[in-house]
Amino acid sequence: QVQLVESGGGSVQAGESLRLSCVASGSLYNSNVIYWFRQAPGKQRELVASIIGEDAAGYTEAVSGRFAISRGHAKNSVILQMNSLRPEDTALYYCQFPIGGQDYWGQGIQVTVSS
Repeated sequence: QVQLVESGGGSVQAGESLRLSCVASGSLYNSNVIYWFRQAPGKQRELVASIIGEDAAGYTEAVSGRFAISRGHAKNSVILQMNSLRPEDTALYYCQFPIGGQDYWGQGIQVTVSS
């Protein structure tokens, strides 16, 4: 019943920016923590960013200073602003909401960065 819908992403050149959004609907409980993961071909899934409460954000070192996670205006929504993109940022990006003791995932959205 809970559905996470991601939008944004696409193909850009190195140094450009993209903005990902994820909106959860149909949830019984609000999620206090939200995560963004990514998975590149041949690599393990990697935690990119997290937000706890309204604005307590954390980032993996690889994106620190370039990415920003924030809550959207809609209930149980989250945004990942990605600046100064690099080819190594190319991956499928997934939002993840722990809600009611269960993890819910977005469908995955492709980000491709060319040099």
